[in-house]
Amino acid sequence: MIGRFCTALIGLMTLAAVPAAALEIVATAPSMGALAREIAGPGAQVTVLAGPQQDLHRLQAKPSMMRSLRDADLLVAIGAELEVGWLPVAISSAANPRIQPGRPGYFEAAAQVDLLDQGGSADRAQGDVHPVGNPHIDLDPVRMAAVGQALAGRLAQLDPAAAATYRARAEAFATQAAARTAGWREQLAGAPGAVLYHRDALYLLDRFDLPLLGTIEPIPGVPPTGRQLSALTAALKGGRGVILYTPYQSPQAPQALARDLGWTAIQLPLEPPADADGKGYLDHLGRWVAALASAR
Repeated sequence: MIGRFCTALIGLMTLAAVPAAALEIVATAPSMGALAREIAGPGAQVTVLAGPQQDLHRLQAKPSMMRSLRDADLLVAIGAELEVGWLPVAISSAANPRIQPGRPGYFEAAAQVDLLDQGGSADRAQGDVHPVGNPHIDLDPVRMAAVGQALAGRLAQLDPAAAATYRARAEAFATQAAARTAGWREQLAGAPGAVLYHRDALYLLDRFDLPLLGTIEPIPGVPPTGRQLSALTAALKGGRGVILYTPYQSPQAPQALARDLGWTAIQLPLEPPADADGKGYLDHLGRWVAALASAR
């Protein structure tokens, strides 16, 4: 009797010493992956569905995405309909009840913060429009810190035993982001603003009170005509600024505009490296800040 009791007690102690299985997290974009790695910590397994050179507006659902989603405990999406063209299909095909919208395993970053550009047209004939608001929140360190706090709460819901750790990591990231943001504000003092190809860096400009001097595509997702580019050149002639565009946007119009204005056109990935963590994400923002500051 005593022997059986001791055996059972040893078994319980052994089970208690075994760590819980690592959370499997799937992120739609590298910025979401970086935040997930930072808040969840090294014990989590994080998979990113899209690389930093890809346009999240125009991806297609692939079998590899569905395989990753099938075993996920948590899906972290940007939201605000940015991934609407492919993510619902991938989720449905993965047949994983844990990550269905409305379940604890489905998390949208854009739903955690206030959005710019709300209330626009819902007519897709007007291009890549987002009537619920601009989804490109990942270039705002303050909003991303808030998303990190919300993500910590969701992780705590899924893994209550580590709740304090998740919240502490989110708080530490918010502190780092605040410190970097203060330094960037000093760095950008006197910067004249930027022309963007798309309104994808609007949150970064808004955070540091810099003007958006224009967009190369007058209709989101539709390349400009020669006449539209000439009109933009005429409107900006004699001013100062920098032109920013991403690797998946054609360099032809930004380079032509830069040549006609005597400005600099800089290509930057919208997303950090696919394996970035919180520091990698902030370093990525630092490169965008340096590009904006170059026009001072």
